[in-house]
Amino acid sequence: MSTTVLPTGLRLGSLHVATPVVLAPMAGITNAAYRRLCAEQGAGLYVCEMITSRGIVERDPVTLGMLVFDELETVRSVQLYGTDPVYVGKAAEILCAEYGVRHIDLNFGCPVPKVTRKGGGGALPWKRGLLGRILEEAVSAAMPYDVPVTMKTRKGIDEDHLTFLDAGRIAQEAGCAAIALHGRTVAQSYSGRADWDAIGALVQHVDIPVLGNGDIWEAGDALRMMQQTGAAGVVVGRGCLGRPWLFRDLAAAFAGETVATLPTLGEVAAMMRRHAELLVQHLGEERGCKEFRKHVSWYLKGFAAGGEMRRALALISTLAELDALLSRLDPDELFPVSELGSPRGRQGSPRDKVALPEGWLRDTDGAEVHLSEDATEVTGG
Repeated sequence: MSTTVLPTGLRLGSLHVATPVVLAPMAGITNAAYRRLCAEQGAGLYVCEMITSRGIVERDPVTLGMLVFDELETVRSVQLYGTDPVYVGKAAEILCAEYGVRHIDLNFGCPVPKVTRKGGGGALPWKRGLLGRILEEAVSAAMPYDVPVTMKTRKGIDEDHLTFLDAGRIAQEAGCAAIALHGRTVAQSYSGRADWDAIGALVQHVDIPVLGNGDIWEAGDALRMMQQTGAAGVVVGRGCLGRPWLFRDLAAAFAGETVATLPTLGEVAAMMRRHAELLVQHLGEERGCKEFRKHVSWYLKGFAAGGEMRRALALISTLAELDALLSRLDPDELFPVSELGSPRGRQGSPRDKVALPEGWLRDTDGAEVHLSEDATEVTGG
């Protein structure tokens, strides 16, 4: 273990997070049940899946249906998506005034083509003026409630159109409490390796806290990133898919303990059951079991459970069916250590060209740009 002094927590304005770890918002993943499951493993900040600002302002039922929090969720954190400063400001006020949200994160990192094609997500920071207006509106709306606003972004659109240093400066000038940087460009999506040197460069460039994101698969990766870059904390996304106990390892690591949880298949099965149980509590049995299906392959990654078992688990409709199937797994099977440190979730391939609005790259101001925003469109960051 390095002798480097580790932070005892993370300060975001008035909010103190005991462990400098943030769960990255992931569409269809970080709902109230999964946030509760991860929080049971260790301290941190657990962010709701991304919500569209227009959907909140227009009271879209689907959008508002996503603004659900667990009864034990004491710190409500939401990631907000938007391309219109007025909508973002109004949505931020609603979140603070009506939903008791204590932290708002703005998504400027999503690489999905249907989002960047409209100038949103990771494409938006190219328009410095527009980015500044959105951040200022959000910070101004949240300020009376003493709610910190942060932003998450990527290095840039591609290696020829980097935006992260300017984005950091703009975030600081707008009054953001922190900025999180995923060390990949939009063109890379989730492929290749994250550029931690870019995170270190941003740390040197701004005075507000910088959170590092990308390629944190084990607790040791988080420590290395922070020691290498000087980041104030880490954002963990795909590394916790099917492994909510990663937050237990992270909490231990930041407490100065060396821990690597290697659960047996029986212990993994118990975690799967707890996850499904929480989903059922929040969504009802039919929908909860259906939502759980997508997690099966992540939980069983590397284990010997055969294709027939995996297919059956991916078709469950009741907790009774789940219990019957889980009972057939070998509880003593050891954790596949070959999976440690390896990527999880989608990776994809780098894109030759990022989908952008016509003429998007012609200027970097965009203060008067008005983009369309679907009230119900939701995606990952």
